[in-house]
Amino acid sequence: MRIRTLTAAISVALLAVTGLAGCGSGGRSDPNTITYWASNQGSSLQQDRDILTPELAEFTKQSGIKVNLEVIPWSDLLDRITNATTSGEGPDVVNIGNTWSASLQATGAFVEFDDATLGKIGGKAKFLETSLSSTGAPGKTATSVPLYGLSYALFYNKQAFADAGITSPPSNWTQFVADAKKLTNPAAGKYGLSLAGASYTENVHFAFILGKQHGGNYFDQAGNPTFATPQNVAAIRQYLNLLAADKVTTPGSVENSTTPEAVTDFTAGRAAMIMGQTGVITAIATNGMQPSAYGVAPLPILDPLPPGGEQINSHVAGINIAAFKDKNTDGALKFINFMTGKAEQVRINQKYSALPVTSDAATDPIFQNPTTKIFLDVLKTTSAPMPMVTNEAQFETTVGSGVSSLIAQLVGGKTITDDDIKATLTAAQQKLTGGG
Repeated sequence: MRIRTLTAAISVALLAVTGLAGCGSGGRSDPNTITYWASNQGSSLQQDRDILTPELAEFTKQSGIKVNLEVIPWSDLLDRITNATTSGEGPDVVNIGNTWSASLQATGAFVEFDDATLGKIGGKAKFLETSLSSTGAPGKTATSVPLYGLSYALFYNKQAFADAGITSPPSNWTQFVADAKKLTNPAAGKYGLSLAGASYTENVHFAFILGKQHGGNYFDQAGNPTFATPQNVAAIRQYLNLLAADKVTTPGSVENSTTPEAVTDFTAGRAAMIMGQTGVITAIATNGMQPSAYGVAPLPILDPLPPGGEQINSHVAGINIAAFKDKNTDGALKFINFMTGKAEQVRINQKYSALPVTSDAATDPIFQNPTTKIFLDVLKTTSAPMPMVTNEAQFETTVGSGVSSLIAQLVGGKTITDDDIKATLTAAQQKLTGGG
């Protein structure tokens, strides 16, 4: 999905390059100025200003177009964008979580990236095919393009593996569970894995990823929800087993509401493994764990795959960039071309510990180190887009919260059956369709 941070839920306008407030009123903008709403990618809004200000200054130097910057926390961003689609009081350019692409596309408020418009920013071939798959509903003209990429991988503690006699990271799910059991010693306060079990977003991501491995889909080709299938039930059962039947997760896994909380279990030595996105690297470093102390490997996949199962171990995570209609479209496209150019993709994604989304930047040596290359290869080859449907946000909320509820029931001592999982998915679908 998008890069998530634990900043305060306050929207702070950060001026960059110019000393004026953003030109966010309806109608066309000054042709020599654009307003840019950036998503909060760093550890703080201040860090985003520090990172983006020199980049925007470089764009101004090259184009003569000044940029008014506002960095908006994720807690406010979707509401701000949605309000702008109806009021016209929006920016020229905006970052969006890529899973919002189809719902925002349906508003009709954004510039369409048809072949001619794509040609102005380098063409379709400029971008990674998987990242382009999260820019709008299938069969419809995209209204955003990729900006920052992310994917999932497995982080493992090298010393813990060596102490347990494990010589390499697991290559499939069976090995993963077996290794996690070897690494679990409750008496010593050691566990194989830490999860963010109270995070509905993490829970829906794994329900989706494991669902693809089982051959499941949450929507059919017409966009109708198909939540309570045997494949989706089996995927959630597999995920819940880590906490229940397998008993390989830290006690805090059921209460961790964010990935950084799971990271703390990992860096403190309580968990030997975590499953996380690219940005976890920064969180690990912040906690003082040295890169030499851990390894990274692709998330394990079922082997053999069930009938219809896909070789998927991540969703296409990341951030897109879009331009509002009836604004300074020419300036906006020049800015988008700049932000997705090779030089900027290398600089900005390196600073944010994210992945490039363009083919030329992906081959840059800076992203070919063993750790980053694993994430990049996953993004390019074994990731799938979250459902590109207009009610994707409701899908994430209903299914993710449903899984969180099942985890909470496990804590309360309830044995979760497949019928319980099916009932939870059925209830989630009813909420999505307004029937419950």
